[in-house]
Amino acid sequence: MTNLKPLNELNAPEVAREVLGQAKKNYGFIPNLLGNMAHAPALLKAYLSVGALFDQTSLSPTERQVVLLTVSAQNGCEYCVAAHTAIAGMQKVPQDVVQAIRTNEPIADGKLETLRDYTREVVERRGWPSAAASARFEAAGYTSEQALEVVLGVGMKTLSNYTNHFAKTPLDRQFASAAWEPAAAVKG
Repeated sequence: MTNLKPLNELNAPEVAREVLGQAKKNYGFIPNLLGNMAHAPALLKAYLSVGALFDQTSLSPTERQVVLLTVSAQNGCEYCVAAHTAIAGMQKVPQDVVQAIRTNEPIADGKLETLRDYTREVVERRGWPSAAASARFEAAGYTSEQALEVVLGVGMKTLSNYTNHFAKTPLDRQFASAAWEPAAAVKG
C-alpha cells in the first residue's frame, strides 16, 4: 500500500472534519496519525473514543504511558513511540521510565516494570499472559480490573500502531526530537 496523505479539517470526509478541527484546537496541529485515520472516519472516532475511555481507568497517567509505550515498542511503531515519548514528557512521567522502554532496559521502579512485563506478555502472547506474569502482576498490587484496563490500552494502541504501519505515517515535526527506531527484528 502506498503512503496515505494525512487529511485535515478542510479536505477530510465531512464526518471527520469536526473531529479534526477539534484535534487542531486541542493540540495546536492535527497529528498525522489522526489525519491518516480520517480516511476512515469510523476508525478516527473509535480511536479517540477508546483513548478517552483509557484515560478514565484506574491506572495513573504514568502507568497508562507505560502501557501505551510498551505496546508501541512491542509492535515496532516508530510514530507512536515518538509521540508517546513527547506526551509522557508533558505528563511528567519520569524520564528514566520512558528511556527504559525505548531502549528495552528494565524499569527501575519494580511495580512499573511488572506492569510493562505484563503488558508485553499480553501483546506477545495475543491476550494469553503467562501464569507467572499474571501472578507477578497481582503480587505487585494490580487488580483484575486493571488487567482488563491493560487490554483496553493494548486495543487502543493496536488501532494506531497498525494504522501507522499500513499508512506509513510520517512523524510530525512536533515529535521529531523523540524519534525512535525499533530493533531490526521487530520490523516487518
